Amino acid sequence: MSNLIHENSDGVFIIAATPFSDNGDIDYGSIDSLIEFYIEHGVSGMTILGMMGEAPKMTSEESNSIMKYMMKRVDGRVPVIVGVSNPGMKNLADLSNASMDAGAAGVMVAPLSNLTTETKIYNYYGQICNALGSDIPVCYQDFPQITGIDVSVVTLIRLFEDLAQIVMLKHEDCPGLPKLSAVCDYGKSEKGRKVSVLVGNGGIYLPQEMARGADGAMTGFAYPEMLVQVVTLYKSGETERAQDIFDAYLPIANHEQQPGFGLGLRKEILRRRGAIKSAAARAPGPKLSLVDHQELTNLTTRLEKRLAELG
Repeated sequence: MSNLIHENSDGVFIIAATPFSDNGDIDYGSIDSLIEFYIEHGVSGMTILGMMGEAPKMTSEESNSIMKYMMKRVDGRVPVIVGVSNPGMKNLADLSNASMDAGAAGVMVAPLSNLTTETKIYNYYGQICNALGSDIPVCYQDFPQITGIDVSVVTLIRLFEDLAQIVMLKHEDCPGLPKLSAVCDYGKSEKGRKVSVLVGNGGIYLPQEMARGADGAMTGFAYPEMLVQVVTLYKSGETERAQDIFDAYLPIANHEQQPGFGLGLRKEILRRRGAIKSAAARAPGPKLSLVDHQELTNLTTRLEKRLAELG
């Protein structure tokens, strides 16, 4: 399949939100509009059923239903990575196989919270690759702020060298710029193996990460056009223009990155932009107060003014 992720995948793989109605049901109509919104704003690919996609709040039946529905709606226009992290290896493998059968480009797996040593991390990903078979490309999700699992550059390199299925790293460590540099430098070295490196953290470090060698972004910022423009401009050498655009969006990107609360802001921005009908998150989830709404309105108004000044 030509749409599979690989070592040179780049651009912006947006972390897709999962739309719910006010009562918590899956809103399939808003899935349609959200996918079109992302594609219209120029994303290179999508990642569905991620942590910010509220995957842990869904039943396995819901996850399968959403995955199949989204894959059908995307219809091969961009590659789609499916988040399949699960404590049960069979559950992980079942969703992975179903996703690939539906046309996915690969799967993303985060380490389990009980992988307390580097040896356990290494062995776990070996078991995953064994269970999935060699035809399923894997993205390693390095997000210690949520998983509680830190992985060293030494272990990442060992995984890259020994497991050809791992073709992508979602780098979301924080602070993580030295780790990013080390991984990218290894990939460029004569004896190194390059893997695609896409960065997260809401895009708030994107210019520095691109300058250090990242291939693009994988995050869910509610203004995907910023991510696309910054990545594209950096790749074409227009770094000053990229930084100017990034600076305009940074106050909202920072605001949206608030732990535990940012999801509510992200969904409300997407609602205001017409991408989804409701900003509801599944319980337990954040809800915006009147003051929160006023703050967001102020930030978006300032953004619009700054973008007009930039032309």
